[in-house]
Amino acid sequence: MTESRKREPEVEYEDIERARERLTDETVVKRTPIERSTSLEELVDAEVYLKMEHLQWTGSFKTRGAYNKISQAVAEGADEFVAASAGNHAQGVALAATRCGADSTIVMPRHAPQAKIDATRSYGATVELVGRDFQEAMEYATSYAADNGGEFVHAYDDPAIVAGQGTLGIEMHEDLPEVDTVIVPIGGGGLISGISTALDRLSPETRVVGVQATGAETVHESLDKGVPVTLEEVDTIADGIATGGISELTLGLIEAHVDEVVTVTDSQIADAILLLLERAKQVVEGAAAASVAALLSDDLDVAGETVMPLLCGGNLDMTMLQTVLIHALTGRGQILRLRVKIDDMPGKMTELSGIIADYGANIQTVRHDRAVEDLNVGEAYLVFQIETSGIEHAAAIIDSIEAEGYDVEDVNRE
Repeated sequence: MTESRKREPEVEYEDIERARERLTDETVVKRTPIERSTSLEELVDAEVYLKMEHLQWTGSFKTRGAYNKISQAVAEGADEFVAASAGNHAQGVALAATRCGADSTIVMPRHAPQAKIDATRSYGATVELVGRDFQEAMEYATSYAADNGGEFVHAYDDPAIVAGQGTLGIEMHEDLPEVDTVIVPIGGGGLISGISTALDRLSPETRVVGVQATGAETVHESLDKGVPVTLEEVDTIADGIATGGISELTLGLIEAHVDEVVTVTDSQIADAILLLLERAKQVVEGAAAASVAALLSDDLDVAGETVMPLLCGGNLDMTMLQTVLIHALTGRGQILRLRVKIDDMPGKMTELSGIIADYGANIQTVRHDRAVEDLNVGEAYLVFQIETSGIEHAAAIIDSIEAEGYDVEDVNRE
């Protein structure tokens, strides 16, 4: 262990208790429910209770920390706040500042989801779009705060923020005191730092598992090196945990209170979004679905346990939802792309369309490809995108086309 890790944690359970005393206005932060998921239970052989924090007023947990921070600062005379965020922290700061009678300026990456930009403005903030990612937005926001005199509200590197997020840990314990494992997404680490600090006091036998997206993973290396590691670039659909780094504060708290950290891929996150939509009837963003992706992964054994995955945010951009659906449906064989070599003569498209129709599948699109190097004169490809009921249905369609003497390629499986 490095010398820096031996210092006392900067957030104690008593800080979280005091934060909870400040969060008494149900119009700012409400108590969110838990819901048992028998569908997930069948998949993991455990009792599964989803903590539905995505139903919070701003669609995420972020208002807890923001209000705890801003309410204290306003009481001390501050009236202008600045923050950088990919979306959820932005909304939390905007709502908290407005409810405290203060102004806020939020710097968001240029490619932040439009739904989160619009929501942030609706809560009363001025929004500036700067930078390719969270790190560039952060650099600009800190300079803006210094130049304009506003108080900077960090998304995770602040004891008041961590303490506010920790109120969720108290709530989760009260919801389900007998819980064996809680699963918490990690971006900058403020959420899991607060939750794990609370649970370490209230239920030290409860296992706290963190989860990161592989394209934004920093915790394992940070723990190995003993110092926070920052990525130059992040690559994940889970924008809510795409900070690309943790802080000295959160690293110390993670090391002190978190039992295990696992990673999940974007494909696993996409599958979890769709599973929650279909089976739990819950719409969540990628960061929230990461906890369920971890639950379903081979890296986490919860058999026989009582488990609580945290659904930390529900601000899913509709464009991202479309991307996730296409990815997941393609993986399930419910969107099938076939390239069929034909003799380029009248009637071939009608013949192939008839075969597909005989199996009750719907053709979404079809196109001719003639200018392809490997085709002989008089040949062409017909490329179909087809809706099917699943892999078996798709296989039956392919077999039927091949039985008629056609060369068929499943483009999705190349």
